Amino acid sequence: MLRSAPPFVELLASCQRSAVHLEMRDSYDDPDEAPRVAAWKSGFRADPADRTTWWRPWLDMVTETVGRGVVMRRARVVSEPVSAYTRYLYDGTFANVAAGEEIRWLPRRQASDLVLPGNDYWVFDDRLVRFGYFSGEGTYLGDDVTDEPAVVKQCAAAFEAVWDRATPHDAYRI
Repeated sequence: MLRSAPPFVELLASCQRSAVHLEMRDSYDDPDEAPRVAAWKSGFRADPADRTTWWRPWLDMVTETVGRGVVMRRARVVSEPVSAYTRYLYDGTFANVAAGEEIRWLPRRQASDLVLPGNDYWVFDDRLVRFGYFSGEGTYLGDDVTDEPAVVKQCAAAFEAVWDRATPHDAYRI
């Protein structure tokens, strides 16, 4: 049964072992991120040597969470050639990796035989799934959580199927 999700920061703070995230969209229209995307389109690139140029507070949460021993993994299923937004994500992913996230990329055409849920999601400690909902244009619409064992198992298995097939960030080229 789906229910309203608590704030994401609470979900991550309560996580003890693992947090995995499957992203399947080629674009997200996040108003909070729009200035960063616009700056990137104008030529700005985060400086690997200057953490103040990185995406905050997200990367601080990642560093703290990984520091507690939680393994954080993210898999992105992407169309190729990639969208401008995916290129933006790719250019900034070094910061996620430096903060402690493990990230892999899977070209969409290599996922055709996988059974994947219809929405992006997070799985926390193999016990709770948070589904994120977006409009066709990529505007965030909200989220729900479920701890229904069959749904958790299905989402965890789908993530692992993508993860096993995907290319680690440092080896993926766009």
